[in-house]
Amino acid sequence: MPSGGFRFDRFVLDPGDRQLRRDGAPVELNARYLDALILLVREQGKLVSKDRFLDEVWRGVPVTDEALTQCVRMLRNRLGDDATNPRFIETVPKYGYRFVAAVEPFDDAVAAVPGTSPVAADPGEVRSARSGAWDRFVRMGAAGLVGGGAAGLGGGLVYGLVWASLPGVGAVSALLVLVCVSGLIGALGGAGVGFGVAAADYATGRPGWRRMIGGAAGGMIVGGAVKLLGTDAFTLLLGRSPGEITGAPEGVLIGAAAGLGAWLAGRDAGSPSLRRAVGAAGLAGLASGLLISAMGGRLMAGSLDLLARGFPGSRLRLDQVGALFGENGFGPISLTVTAAVEASLFCACVVGAMILARRRLDGGDRPDGS
Repeated sequence: MPSGGFRFDRFVLDPGDRQLRRDGAPVELNARYLDALILLVREQGKLVSKDRFLDEVWRGVPVTDEALTQCVRMLRNRLGDDATNPRFIETVPKYGYRFVAAVEPFDDAVAAVPGTSPVAADPGEVRSARSGAWDRFVRMGAAGLVGGGAAGLGGGLVYGLVWASLPGVGAVSALLVLVCVSGLIGALGGAGVGFGVAAADYATGRPGWRRMIGGAAGGMIVGGAVKLLGTDAFTLLLGRSPGEITGAPEGVLIGAAAGLGAWLAGRDAGSPSLRRAVGAAGLAGLASGLLISAMGGRLMAGSLDLLARGFPGSRLRLDQVGALFGENGFGPISLTVTAAVEASLFCACVVGAMILARRRLDGGDRPDGS
């Protein structure tokens, strides 16, 4: 056997012969997963970052973090390891992995660094990584839809109760109308932002600030489409447009805020606290809502008030919201506060739903802990 091998537990790893053996019997591993194991064993006891895996093992092959997750799962499977009580490969949340078993080099040689000669991508591995990444993309986008829908339902319930408290208004009808409308718009917005953020993860293994761009792009597309369809529908059915209801500019700002919240959650050391992540997203949303109001934009309550004022026969009124702030009707203070609260709730719900979905997908086995 060539020099530069390693012994640990019942295994012998020989980088020169490109083999892993257990009790003398070969253990099947494809070339890239074997390189990952060599890198871990060579650095026994030391942290191996996920960036180092991507640079040295997947050199020249664009993959997502899911490829590394699948690789470590396969290595643990072949070694008979358990992620919750590791004997060989320990996850260091947020940062990477560490080989924790005792390693004995033999022949007093040091193995070559894996990846010095680029390994051709295994077709089955690439297909599996792409399939897993696509499934992740769909599920994360769907989580955004659910989170946005939940935020919309909550806002619609509050505004519906306010409207229903006015004399001469059917309480059940008011609640149903606003809950359904707000829930639908929130779900569409959440889907746009969720798929935008997920696209940043899908397109590159190191999304970082790209999540802000993805969220902003998704919010812009959905916001622009909703405004276009809404104004066209009112013009066709009623012969007049409701005016400057919420649209693409608001979608860009609130989507970027949600993307920022998702980014901050991913940067949290260790396994991210759901409470901290949702709090960070809520604060980012709060800031975006204040900015939207300062720029003259409107979110849900502002758009509803604009619709009511644009159609004199409308029975919709949010005057009681203004009364809470000492205003006669729905004034600038009400517009600012409701925009801030709506944006905060939306971002918190979308990011929270995406974090829960990511945890279910990863099973707590991802190095970034997000």
